[in-house]
Amino acid sequence: MFDFRLKVFYTVAKRLNFTKASEELYITQPAVTKHIKEIENYFKVRLFDRNGTKIKLTPAGEMLMQYSEQLFSVYQNLEFDMNAFNQHKSGTLRIGASTTAAQYLLPPVLASFHHKFEAVKVQLITGNTEQIESALQNKSIDLGIIEGKSKNSIFRYTPFVKDELVLVAKTGHPLSKKSSVRPEDLLKYAFLMREPGSGTLEVIAHALKQTGIKISALKTEMQLDSSESIKLYLLNSEALAFLSVYAVFKELKNNECTIVDVKGLNIERQFNFIQAQGHAETLPDFFMKFAISYNFK
Repeated sequence: MFDFRLKVFYTVAKRLNFTKASEELYITQPAVTKHIKEIENYFKVRLFDRNGTKIKLTPAGEMLMQYSEQLFSVYQNLEFDMNAFNQHKSGTLRIGASTTAAQYLLPPVLASFHHKFEAVKVQLITGNTEQIESALQNKSIDLGIIEGKSKNSIFRYTPFVKDELVLVAKTGHPLSKKSSVRPEDLLKYAFLMREPGSGTLEVIAHALKQTGIKISALKTEMQLDSSESIKLYLLNSEALAFLSVYAVFKELKNNECTIVDVKGLNIERQFNFIQAQGHAETLPDFFMKFAISYNFK
């Protein structure tokens, strides 16, 4: 019972939003609040400070967050290692991943996988969503990792990890000093965009459309084919860009850039594993289970 309460706390602490946590856990918001209160009563401490609609972790909450991450990492490793105890895997696994996943999500997973299963040789190629789907269809890769809204019936999709795209400006940009902006304010500024065929571009266009803004109405200063290129350009310009939070962790920590809140705009996406329908190959499935059990911090 306490394990689930800890999961509720961990989800709220990651999202810093009770509503988003309730949606992710498939329970009501009052239920989320109840579980948090029960933990606070048990330890006789406050875990979150509330300021209007915003919340942040207290020092006690920060400490519980650290222990939660350690515990869930142990649980995940325990479950996977026990299941894999008698499995001696070998062979070559060809993975194709969209650029964001290849640059920011996969490297630590691949390093951990290699440490445990050295006999498996992994080959990684990078491309946008359309290119990864094409490579899988042509059987030049065994497993893909993509993002995007569209799904093709010839593929099988397995959820991997959730991501959030945020509006980013370099520190010192006029928008970096504002607490929030309206969607229509975006029309005044220049943007850096991903190339056509990018799953990231598709997700951004879909989210903007919900606010009444067509992506074609934004001023595109330049199109670049990777988040890393966009980020480095952005840090040396007055342009804005929508980037994965995974892509800007380091820069946010070093105060090189800032996140600009856009009222009513929430861009979330799911990274998915993608396989050809009807194919049940053990090595891709084995890697998927390992990656899903990996503890992203």
